[in-house]
Amino acid sequence: MIISKTPLRMSFVGGGSDLSDYYGHAESSFGSVVSTAINKYVYILVNKRFGDELKISYSIVEYANSIEEIQHNLVRECLKYLNIRETIDITYMSDFLPGKVGSGIAGSSAIVVGTLNALHAFRGEHVSSHQLAKEACEIEVDILKHPIGKQDQFAVSYGGFNHIQFNADESVFVNPVIFNRDIRKKLNRNLIMFYTGITARSDTILTEQKEKTKINLKFLDKMVEMSIELKKSLEENDLTKFGDLLHANWELKKKLSSNVSNELINKYYEKARVAGAIGGKVLGSGGGGFLLFYCEEEKQDNVRKALCDLKEAPFRFEQQGSRIIYVSD
Repeated sequence: MIISKTPLRMSFVGGGSDLSDYYGHAESSFGSVVSTAINKYVYILVNKRFGDELKISYSIVEYANSIEEIQHNLVRECLKYLNIRETIDITYMSDFLPGKVGSGIAGSSAIVVGTLNALHAFRGEHVSSHQLAKEACEIEVDILKHPIGKQDQFAVSYGGFNHIQFNADESVFVNPVIFNRDIRKKLNRNLIMFYTGITARSDTILTEQKEKTKINLKFLDKMVEMSIELKKSLEENDLTKFGDLLHANWELKKKLSSNVSNELINKYYEKARVAGAIGGKVLGSGGGGFLLFYCEEEKQDNVRKALCDLKEAPFRFEQQGSRIIYVSD
């Protein structure tokens, strides 16, 4: 039996610049995001199964006589990619909503990365974080043709608080953001997250965004600049600037697609700002899922009251990426 544990992630600035339609033609010649893994996880359990059927357990339970019969496209393609032919039992579990469509915290990529990690271990193989991320990108982007970028796969594979750069030659650089430990703790305390209860399909939003890449180049170029500024603000212990950049990035992100925000999200966002939040954003591609705000601790109760009909979702930064936590014969 093998169990993998893969963190979810939140992205702060630069989302959208990880699409090849942008970084392959960007004036800056690269895309750039700042993101962190969080202490909410996807667990994948893989076990040899007696009998002739594959068993895949998530929100439903599937039994299949062959890989091709599996309905869960992410699990199916992971098995095909690694040419796993044994009859096995794969069980998916999570403690933080990644199974919901449009949660914006990289649930799908965490499933792919975690499944690949567990299947490699099942075959007796240890693979690097970089290889896991690259394989996950091949499955999600190249094989399944999902209109997504690369940041999620690298964020959950590596873990930690990183500046991730996407280059025109398809290489990806993952560089830890190194800043004061006390400032890191304060930043974590000053970030508050709420679940909107709104679900949205990222592929709809990202398809429109990809189609509008040329029109949006100036916005994306600015967001890449902001990601570098955000990294610098942390290195210089300037958390107020972090909050300001979060807000400025959100204002630009809304211009990338007509579906990034909506009337209800805008209402929640403005309520939070009036109550004391400096900046914020919808996590992921937008349209629903989780709202994240930067707000000094003394004003957070005001924000909670303003958003009392939303569910707060506490979290902490996570330093580790996808890993194997259990192995047995």
